[in-house]
Amino acid sequence: MKKTTTPFYDILGISSATICLVHCLIFPLLTVLPLGLSHNPFIDLLFATIGLFAIFKIIKKSGLLIATILILSMVLIWISVLSEIILDIHLDLIFIGGIGMILGHLLNYKTHKSKNH
Repeated sequence: MKKTTTPFYDILGISSATICLVHCLIFPLLTVLPLGLSHNPFIDLLFATIGLFAIFKIIKKSGLLIATILILSMVLIWISVLSEIILDIHLDLIFIGGIGMILGHLLNYKTHKSKNH
């Protein structure tokens, strides 16, 4: 009987990055509707913090390619979030970073899955 392990941090990272990306893509459309919604960059900061926690745990045990993708993606996300909080400038780098985070976590998840089988 094979013992399978669940890479919790990959699932956390994929989920957080996907929810963040959906939030970033759909929320601007919702602000057009007269619902009284306004964008709060601190929600983006929450997603970025969860993602940062996940990649710190992952990059210790991942290969150079996956670590590079995750770190560069996180840097793009943090530049975007901090520029919005500090300078009130919205950068589209968050979309590129979010896609990179999803891809990096998926690659890492597949790598772990193939090693455990």
